[in-house]
Amino acid sequence: MKKILRNCVFVVLAIALLPVSVLAQSRRDKEQTYVLENPYAVTKITPPQGKKIKNVILMIGDGMSLMHVYSAWTANRGKLFLDNCQTVGLSKTYCANKLITDSGAGGTALATGHKTNYHAVGVDTEGRPLKSLVDFAAAKGKSTGIAVTCRLWDATPADFCCHNSDRDAEAEIVTDYVNCNADYVFGGGAKLFENREDGRDLFKELRDKGFQTPRSWDDLATIKSGKVFAVPYPEDTPLPAERGDLLARASLKGIELLNQNKNGFFMMIEGSQLDDYGHFNDLDLLMQETHDFDRTIGAIYKWAAEDGETLVVVTADHETGGLTLVDGDLQEGKIVCKFSTGGHSGVMVPVYAFGPGAEEFTGIYENTAVCDKIKKLLGL
Repeated sequence: MKKILRNCVFVVLAIALLPVSVLAQSRRDKEQTYVLENPYAVTKITPPQGKKIKNVILMIGDGMSLMHVYSAWTANRGKLFLDNCQTVGLSKTYCANKLITDSGAGGTALATGHKTNYHAVGVDTEGRPLKSLVDFAAAKGKSTGIAVTCRLWDATPADFCCHNSDRDAEAEIVTDYVNCNADYVFGGGAKLFENREDGRDLFKELRDKGFQTPRSWDDLATIKSGKVFAVPYPEDTPLPAERGDLLARASLKGIELLNQNKNGFFMMIEGSQLDDYGHFNDLDLLMQETHDFDRTIGAIYKWAAEDGETLVVVTADHETGGLTLVDGDLQEGKIVCKFSTGGHSGVMVPVYAFGPGAEEFTGIYENTAVCDKIKKLLGL
């Protein structure tokens, strides 16, 4: 009996220690079914009629393709807040040295308007630092910010604030935030900002530069003005079901602070963990994250519609997982999907625009054009 129990323990441990790639491969071998048991209400949001563009909010669903969107739409009984967009375009995502990009190169193209090498963040193909939309907006006297659900050393937030030829140089990458031009930052990753091997306390250095560094949502919620660098979590934010509407709240808090600048603001908001769950080939978590991102889009669209001078652009840096919708039922909110890869695929990704200037984002273009169009519309 003891031998049987001991063997059972070994089996459980072996499964627990299986690499993510092995678990993802096992999921790829079969169809996955997901049903959204409690669909959420989606309201019609009328875009503002004015032409003036004072603010731009760029929202990135990391790894989000048309298939992710259509699957999420089906699961929510044929409704998404994203449907309120006015125009849609398609972005070509290849990077400088590879057809299939990553978030480093893909995000750098969106942030800076330059194609760069695979795995690079915020630098050109020679490793030289590039200015991002955060830098261009700050130089014009606008406030700037980012809000993400991942660790801040991850590629997409780093693309806007940091510079490194290798996205895996995580401890080095986060030091660049001390000199970043962002006025509001929200994300995870506190463990590389303090108790570092080099002895630096990056939170203290940020405070010395005039930032408030709240370490919980409750502390952040009480702040009424000033520069903020909020990192409440050691690594990523919690799973979608655990964190609730945290991304929407953190984004709207950033907008509240940044909008105090009469010159306007630029903000990047990322639904970060779509990419993770695409890599894991986990349809359940992927849909949870996609719906969370869509509800955040709804909150931002509503704010922008009331403001009247804000353009909202929603796109992705690449596709993750090779997701395919193979069956389902719109009335039941059921989707049946398969993944073709545990990595990224080479499809074009959608670009949705809402608000003044939305008409600029129709057509098929390079991912670098997203940055170029925003710079043009904001006069950067």
